[in-house]
Amino acid sequence: QVQLVESGGGLVQPGGSLELSCKGSGFTFSSFAINWYRQAPGKGRELVAGIKTDGIRNYKDFVKGRFTISRDNAKDTVYLQMNDLKPEDTAVYFCNAERFQYLDDRSYWGQGTQVTVSS
Repeated sequence: QVQLVESGGGLVQPGGSLELSCKGSGFTFSSFAINWYRQAPGKGRELVAGIKTDGIRNYKDFVKGRFTISRDNAKDTVYLQMNDLKPEDTAVYFCNAERFQYLDDRSYWGQGTQVTVSS
């Protein structure tokens, strides 16, 4: 069955780094754009970064210059390198795979991984 599994979250001090991973299975990973979203306590889910099938990346302004998204289709995995973390980056981070195809749009979600930035 389709699965997206995030890993790499944890507790880190302000200014620290973490690398999140998102591994897909049960679908053609390379045919999907992969996005990272996050949801902080009491807030809605927001897009953080995305990478398309052709490798084009996009970032929300609040992570530009600090986060880097990359993909390894041979490993069916997308990474989110997070540097210079701030307390406001604290959230559950979710991986999303999406594909838009005539009459057959698909969107899959992982279960999330907690990132806590605190001293």
